[in-house]
Amino acid sequence: MIAVIQALTDGVLVGGVYGVIAVGLSLVFGVLGIVNFAQAEFMMLGMYAAWFTWRYLGLDPLIGAVFSFIAVFCLGVLVQRFLIQRVMKAPPVAQIFLTVGLLIVLENSALLLFGPDFRTVKTVYQTKALTIGPIFVSVSYLVAFVAAVIVSGGLWFVLTKTWIGRAIRSTAQNPMAATLFGVDTKWIYAIAFGLGTGLSAFGGGIVLSYSSVSPTSGSQYVVLMFTVVVLGGLGSVMGALVGGVIVGMIQSLSTLVMPIQLQNLALFTIFIALLAFRPQGLLGNVSR
Repeated sequence: MIAVIQALTDGVLVGGVYGVIAVGLSLVFGVLGIVNFAQAEFMMLGMYAAWFTWRYLGLDPLIGAVFSFIAVFCLGVLVQRFLIQRVMKAPPVAQIFLTVGLLIVLENSALLLFGPDFRTVKTVYQTKALTIGPIFVSVSYLVAFVAAVIVSGGLWFVLTKTWIGRAIRSTAQNPMAATLFGVDTKWIYAIAFGLGTGLSAFGGGIVLSYSSVSPTSGSQYVVLMFTVVVLGGLGSVMGALVGGVIVGMIQSLSTLVMPIQLQNLALFTIFIALLAFRPQGLLGNVSR
């Protein structure tokens, strides 16, 4: 029983971070209607940004994650305005080719600029753990989870309580009606894309506190990111957060009955079974 509680605790902490990493992908699809296959590479850029702020400014990666968000948000806005905007009304295959090409460019650019080496950070809490009765809680996981919860709350506030949030939601629902009410949908698309990529970059920054970064780090998370988004409901921001926690718990619990190398086998088995009964995901809209 203690092992199950321990696994659930670890799964929730890791899953909360998964949710923040994936919520940007869901936001981009929900507003722009485009599946961004380069989303994980923006996360990789966020990890590098956090590493450089730690290496040269001495900042904790959680603080560096804020700089990651700002830098990649600006990059995302430029990418949307000069690249994604050109294929907004193009056939889906053109959108796929563009984002896959962007994936290749970002990954190889990182390889050219930063080299193939794996880079890690050192923090004062990296090897510490809290003891709650018989349960051990990694401080690195706990701090990353708290940061993920705070950012998720901030995203909810922006989307529901601010003008820019209402503009994003109205553009996602009906771009023509939003335009008639004075919303510049082209800039809203750019802001939404920048926000989505920035959130994944922030998630990469907080993951760096207990992981490593290399030019191929995105490939380690891309399948997991899409699994979280589809499980929660493609286009649903809340679904991505819930899906992240569920994925984390499934991965953690599966290690109790099978080798850790097979934890994704259990995840995808449950994933496929669930979609057979609810193809729109847990919180997805049937019409979408």
